Amino acid sequence: MSASTDLPTSGAAVGSAAEVLARCAELDLYSSHPEHLERVYLSPEHAAVNRVVARWMTRAGLTPRQDAAGNQYGRREGREPGLPALLLGSHLDTVPDAGSYDGMLGVLMAIAVAERLGDRVDDLPFALEVVGFSDEEGTRFGKALLGSCAAAGTWDPAWWDLCDADGTSLRTAFEEFGLDPRAVGAAARRPEQLVGYLEAHIEQGPYLEEADASLGYVTTIAGARRFVLEVEGEARHAGGTPYDRRKDAMVGAAECITAIERMVRPSGCIATTGRIEALPGAVNVIAGHVEVSLDLRAPTDAARDAMWEELEAELQRLCTARGLGLRVTETHRAPAMPCAPWLTDAVVSGIEGTGDTTPMGLWSRAGHDGMAVGAVTDVAMLFVRCHDGVSHHPDEDVREIDVARGLDAFETAVLEVAAKVAAS
Repeated sequence: MSASTDLPTSGAAVGSAAEVLARCAELDLYSSHPEHLERVYLSPEHAAVNRVVARWMTRAGLTPRQDAAGNQYGRREGREPGLPALLLGSHLDTVPDAGSYDGMLGVLMAIAVAERLGDRVDDLPFALEVVGFSDEEGTRFGKALLGSCAAAGTWDPAWWDLCDADGTSLRTAFEEFGLDPRAVGAAARRPEQLVGYLEAHIEQGPYLEEADASLGYVTTIAGARRFVLEVEGEARHAGGTPYDRRKDAMVGAAECITAIERMVRPSGCIATTGRIEALPGAVNVIAGHVEVSLDLRAPTDAARDAMWEELEAELQRLCTARGLGLRVTETHRAPAMPCAPWLTDAVVSGIEGTGDTTPMGLWSRAGHDGMAVGAVTDVAMLFVRCHDGVSHHPDEDVREIDVARGLDAFETAVLEVAAKVAAS
């Protein structure tokens, strides 16, 4: 259910970490599910949150607008109208049964930084924009980064036929939201319109917490490939078929799964077999067909692809040894997105300004909107420590002191970027 858009203010200091966290809690009220947080693309909750965020943008001195794909922007001009913009932001949609901070924290930190900068924005050598992207997670239509792909000008017309669980097509959902599918191209930003993109985000991993560090910077966003592995055996009677006559696809798939972990674990890559389906699926029938999903990620495309070549050869060998067939279908490929050194230097300077003289660099194992935005401008990211690395779960948690340091670092990073642009 949706909450009213006319909510009281938190009472926290303007632009403070306490206010950012209170606003995160306020956005939790905009959920399509009565018992947990779920907010998906082109839903009534999406529309309501855009309105609330637009109100906060206005208070921060930004002029709000919703683009042709449903992304929520706010802009304040720099030292002269029409300059390219430094874009700050993240996303406002969630996974099912979500936590409060994945995406939303970055948007609200960006608004707070704009408010903290105040009239200083008027002297910047660029405009300042904040964006709340609309569909990073891909929960509703099964395709992630729809909002940021529209902003990057990489929208694929084939996506119009994607349907949600109720059979509503993306095209119909656009129209019901009040958007014109024919105008989606108007959401695209051109390289000359942007200086760069900075995003603050919870780490979604345990490394900052293990190092007792509030903040870190991202070196690259993982390049991912996804596959469906189909192991073909023979379905036969569970009691009447001796072991030497079996072609058990389930056992073969299990051996493949453990081989994937064994090979990938020491490599520096990350692999996950998150879904398995066996047919015919009867308790007294040997599995004749098993499908396994594989998600493979690495800091670079070269490392990811080399790991896949090794894996594929080993999985084929294991299946052949058992008299099984293996068919592989690639379902997704996204290139790694290295963060731009000049923007990353600004983020590092911001972290150093909080007293951390040796900031930690991390490759982001999770995907982010920067993967799409990187097609049109340089990107960099600030990570904020999160408790136990938990994400995509209601137990997501951050500390106020870490958000406070993040705000200081992010504000400094914007000013560092301004100095670099002015000197160029």
